[in-house]
Amino acid sequence: MGRTPLRMAAATTLATLFIASTATAGYAGVEEVTHPTPVEGTPGHYIVVMKSDPLASYTGDVKGLKATKPAEGEQLETDSAESQRYVQHLETEQQSLAQQVGVTPDTSYQVVLNGFSAQLTGEQVDKLRASKDVYDVYPDEIRHPDAQTSTSFLGLGDDKKGRGGIWQATGGVDRAGEGVVVGVIDTGIAPEHPSFAGKKLKKQKKQQNRHKGAEPYTDGTYIYFDKSDGGQFRSLMVEGQEWDRSDYSSKIIGAQYFYTGAEADGFDFQYDFLSPRDGAGHGSHTASTAAGNFGVQASIENVDFGKISGVAPGAKISAYKACYEGPDPAVTTDDICALSDLVAAIDQAVADGVDVINYSIGGGAAKTVLAPEDIAFFNAAAAGVFVSASAGNDGPDVSTADHASPWYTTVAASTIPTWEGTVTFDGFAQAGASVSVPFGGEVTGPSIYAGDAAAAGAANAQLCYPGTLDPAKVAGHIVVCDRGGNARAEKSQVVKDAGSMGMILVNVPGGADSLDNDFHAVPTVHLASAYRAAVLAYVQGGADRPVTLIGENTTGVTTPVPQIAGFSSRGPMLADGSDIMKPDVAAPGVAILAATNNAADEAPTFGILSGTSMAAPHVAGLAALYLGERPNATPAEIKSAMMTTAYDTVNADGSKNANPFEQGAGEVDPKRYLAPGLLYLNGVQDWAAFLEGKGLAQFDGVDPIDGSDLNIASFSIGSLASAQTVTRTVTSTEAGTFTASVDLPGVDVTVEPSTLNFSKAGETATFTVTFDNATAPVEQWATGSLTWSSAKNTVRSPIAVFPVTADAPAEVSGTGLDGATTVEITPGLDGDLALNLSGLAPFQLLADPDGRVEGHSGDEASGDENKDVAWIVDVPAGTTLSRFDLDSSDDTGSDLDLSVYHVVSADDLRYYDKWTSATGSADEQVTLTAPEAGTYMVVANVYSTSAPMTWDMTYANVLPAGEGAFAVNPNPIAAVRGEKTNYELSWSGLTAGTRYLGLVRYADSAVSTILTVDAQ
Repeated sequence: MGRTPLRMAAATTLATLFIASTATAGYAGVEEVTHPTPVEGTPGHYIVVMKSDPLASYTGDVKGLKATKPAEGEQLETDSAESQRYVQHLETEQQSLAQQVGVTPDTSYQVVLNGFSAQLTGEQVDKLRASKDVYDVYPDEIRHPDAQTSTSFLGLGDDKKGRGGIWQATGGVDRAGEGVVVGVIDTGIAPEHPSFAGKKLKKQKKQQNRHKGAEPYTDGTYIYFDKSDGGQFRSLMVEGQEWDRSDYSSKIIGAQYFYTGAEADGFDFQYDFLSPRDGAGHGSHTASTAAGNFGVQASIENVDFGKISGVAPGAKISAYKACYEGPDPAVTTDDICALSDLVAAIDQAVADGVDVINYSIGGGAAKTVLAPEDIAFFNAAAAGVFVSASAGNDGPDVSTADHASPWYTTVAASTIPTWEGTVTFDGFAQAGASVSVPFGGEVTGPSIYAGDAAAAGAANAQLCYPGTLDPAKVAGHIVVCDRGGNARAEKSQVVKDAGSMGMILVNVPGGADSLDNDFHAVPTVHLASAYRAAVLAYVQGGADRPVTLIGENTTGVTTPVPQIAGFSSRGPMLADGSDIMKPDVAAPGVAILAATNNAADEAPTFGILSGTSMAAPHVAGLAALYLGERPNATPAEIKSAMMTTAYDTVNADGSKNANPFEQGAGEVDPKRYLAPGLLYLNGVQDWAAFLEGKGLAQFDGVDPIDGSDLNIASFSIGSLASAQTVTRTVTSTEAGTFTASVDLPGVDVTVEPSTLNFSKAGETATFTVTFDNATAPVEQWATGSLTWSSAKNTVRSPIAVFPVTADAPAEVSGTGLDGATTVEITPGLDGDLALNLSGLAPFQLLADPDGRVEGHSGDEASGDENKDVAWIVDVPAGTTLSRFDLDSSDDTGSDLDLSVYHVVSADDLRYYDKWTSATGSADEQVTLTAPEAGTYMVVANVYSTSAPMTWDMTYANVLPAGEGAFAVNPNPIAAVRGEKTNYELSWSGLTAGTRYLGLVRYADSAVSTILTVDAQ
């Protein structure tokens, strides 16, 4: 089945960065192929990112404009005269560019991203991409929201008086997060809800004897709040549908909405409010979880659930609505969160001066660490803003996690003690999720499987779709329905409409296995897939067999918590390698009771929701609590403190779950995180060095580092063939001696020094950790932990290393019609190591479309009005490697760029994926390993030239069988793990004047070496 074309699937980079590439050698006498007519971009809604720094990272390179980038540990001063002048400068540049190409921006960004969004024609897309002032132009993308009390479970305190936990230890619930503003980017907020109740704002013309912790005030246009870090929050008071200035308060001190991207996508807003008001419930739920008021009485459908509280009840809330509800509340795919609106919300939140951002929004498994929102969050973190992002709800499959970047915190979802019911029948008693069987009560009746009670002509009755059940068969029964296909609550309504008295909802093996506390139309218990076979064997083993549903867990077995939810997305991250471990931590995300939405004339509501969307605001709230105690803490400090004090989650049987790709560092522990012992600190320079090391960016004055050397509180090595040493620096929060211990089965680990001594808090120490595989299987992850222990503390970091088949050179080269070259490798295993060859494939020249430059692809005058030249190339099935080379005769003064798109067809240029090489050089290269078969568009851009020159665009598709004789000796290699060895690649029978490409793959692994041969 074919894939649906994506609206956007491009690798993105920071506005001030350039994608790195490798220059290629010259060639001659290659075979020409037919060229197509150049094509222009696709019309649509786009985000235009300009090259100049945004406000948050501007370092002062414009004459007359001082730097605005905050110093380490300080927040961005958005209201300063210097900041306002630079914002005006960016606005002027944006307006000038837009006027040049006839574009009308609908949203502009200056704080964390420099650019604007707009509806563009194909011609305008090309003009903007060709502009010297534009970094890139990204098609807008659509995102979607990700769905005992959690605060009591976390040890914050009881919800009646707030005693016995962290709230009490830090000054009480009124001070829990005092002086801190939590920005929530979501579906809006319900201002009437008691979780957000506050005092009426006082009107004040100017600041008079203000002090930190003072109540917010308004001048009638803006709301002002003096924060505990010494900075000031300022947000515009907007009005909209069922929202006016009276909806702001001393609790909701900011609320804005962003919709131009959704509007450009043709979204119908009739099902939601064009205002900050929440029409979906998701935003109110996340906001109240992070920073809702303390001790709010909660009830749903006349069921009293007691009192609930937000994690940081003393913090203020500023809501940024960028997501809108579609026509079906039970279907998330008809909701919309346009990427351009999300970026606008991030930009505004940082401009307003929030301290924390909660981002419970997902776009699927992360493909890069530099998607547009990652770029925005890079600059937000540079401005001192802590960001909590949901990991996604695509588990339990591996490598499904979203939000891969190291400058924010990615959160997995875990369980807490929740409301349960019990299903009992002869020889069976198992607990499941239930809030619809009366607490302490029970329902008994005859049972039937929905699949055995289909109405005439109905299909898939086992899923309890509307109209599929025969009332004559199910009336008065407790019906067993399979999960899947339609909404869980709809199933119980179908059962009720058919006259049934109750339902057992069972998960199906291989499907989602979360247990959800839905409010069902009939008494219902939701069971895990492990019990489906036993339930069906009993129910189908006879007619009308009795079952009982009980409104509590009567099994005598306490359900182990916290478990990682089945839906919670997992690592390892495949985005830009695997040297960053995600998720970072886990937090409560299953059956979370919190505020939901209401219209202005309706009563406030509560809801029980599950998802990593619910986990992220717990971490956002904990960040606010931390900042309430330490107002100038950096995002990295807070993240490190949470990670190193986290504890392991559990499996369903109660055994320890230490899988870092499920839980990250583990379940957050607020009882410990304010005294972490040691901190792994990092900042903008470290992130820049990481990006440089990944080949994703270039920064002036920054030396690249290996991805595994980023100074974070986890250790991940995506390729380990021989001993590798990584470095970390820690900062103490206490005096004492810390001793290292490591648990990593199958891998030899050496920590040097193994003891760290600190005479006081604030001192730093550097150590190295050397990893060398001993017995761990190759091509599998080995996981464990490193712990530093003192007399009163433990500081634990998760570890994941991937022993590989071999450490081999990425590329080798040779010359001649017949010849050979020696390749040196370090095996990662003992025994025979097979070498698999593909190729050799001749490079083919993409001829000049105008036919002006015979034997070449173009010269300094080539291209359309945007200086683009394009061709269509087919990549056949079975291709192991494709390479696209752009080579110029002028290697010093010219600048050419190269982009390769995997498009739907030659006539339909919507693309699945995009790769770009755009350095300051005239030689560019894109290499694709095992590319998907299909149609590819190659675009060369003659960005600038300094003199008459020619250039050649060539490509090669490597297949298992190629030209000439391509051989390897010896094969297999007698490998000894960690000991260098070599083999010889040889070739013969090649065509003179042709350049060739081949590939060596090591056994069945992903490790490979590319061979290029110039047959002279």
